[in-house]
Order: sequence, then structure tokens, then C-alpha cells
Amino acid sequence: MALLSETLRQDLAQRFADLDQTVTIALFTRATSSGGLDFEACPYCAEAVQLAQELAAVSPRISTEIHDLAQPTPGDGVGSDVTRVPAWRLLGPNHQDFGIRFFGIPSGYEFSTLVADLIQLAKGAPDLHPATLAELNGLDRDIAIQVFVTPTCPYCPQAVYLAHQMAMASPRVTADAFEATEFPELVQRYHVRGVPRTVVNETFAVEGAVPEAQLLDLVRQARGREQPATFSR
Repeated sequence: MALLSETLRQDLAQRFADLDQTVTIALFTRATSSGGLDFEACPYCAEAVQLAQELAAVSPRISTEIHDLAQPTPGDGVGSDVTRVPAWRLLGPNHQDFGIRFFGIPSGYEFSTLVADLIQLAKGAPDLHPATLAELNGLDRDIAIQVFVTPTCPYCPQAVYLAHQMAMASPRVTADAFEATEFPELVQRYHVRGVPRTVVNETFAVEGAVPEAQLLDLVRQARGREQPATFSR
């Protein structure tokens, strides 16, 4: 049974019609020793594979790669730091890795974020204010942004999209979105009581779909802290 309705396929085909460069979904799953998907280790991997393949079928400008986490990483290393599945790494033209990832199924409201990310990656330019771009370009240390979401949260897409655009703007920034119900151990570790919850460098956290300037302020705080206090593990 298809995950994307025919109406949604047609709408996506129109939205993807202007893509002038190819973008890639590198999807990481986990297989059993016999080669099938490991449903115990990754109960949502089958749906993730189907969704990625259906998206790729909508447009020739969307490429999909399915990788087994248990196998050696691809030659360009795009999966070298993936430890949880399903993991979606979105790659720009020429397989450029901006550090943009989803963990879990980007369903519900989060599906719109996945679509918006693919469109913006194809454009090759982050959707941010020029002053924000200038500041991110001047970062002198790595910044890791984690956003916890749920499929039913209408404010989560804004938080994830903003974090992903910051990752696209600077090689110093990585941005991960986690579907909270699929990773309860992370929910506990990062004290997720409401979504969206954004954590920067495991030190500074904020709830809600904050504006660009406020997230940039958290990045500034993380940048200025030499030894960040970490959440309990």
C-alpha cells in the first residue's frame, strides 16, 4: 500500500518541477544477518525505505540511496557518524553533505520539512537573513543542533527547518531532528517535556518554534563556552 496518496504525489510533482539540481536522500537502516530488515532493532525502517523510494519516484531530481548500518560506510563517509536508525541524511548537489539529518520517520507535519529541505538544497542557498549567514560563516568552533519533534506538532517543522538551514549555511554546524517517540532514551537524556525542543551543543536548550534571531543567540552562547556542561548520560 502506497504511503503517498495520488493527490499528494501530484502536488509534490508540481513542487519538485523546478528542481534544477539533483539532491540525494541517503537512508540508513539495519539489516539482519540474513539480509532482511531488522524489525526488532529498527521497527520503522521498512516504512522509511518505502517513503524514500516513493519520494524518489516523484522526481528524477531526487536520488535515493539505501545503506545498511552494519555494512562498511560509503566511500565518501556520509554514514560514518550514524549510530541510530532509521537515519535520513540529505545531500545537496554533487553529493555535498551539509550535516542535515532526520532520525525516525518524517511523517505528519514533519513531512513538510523534508520536502522544504529537499527544495532548498536543490537551490543551493540557505533560507536565512544575510546577517545570520555572515555570523555563521565566521564560526570558529563546531556547533551541534538537535531538535526533538513529534508528527502531530504543528510548530515543529519551523524549528527543524531553521536548524537545517543553519547547517546548510556553515560547515561548522550540524543539525539533527529526532522523532521523539522513536528514541525514548534521548527524550530522557535531554529532558524533553514538550516539543519542539532544541538543544545546542548539549548545553543550551529552548522549547518552542523560536525565531531565527533567538536560535542564533543560542549558537553565540554555545560558541563562547569553552567547556560546555553536558546532559546526563
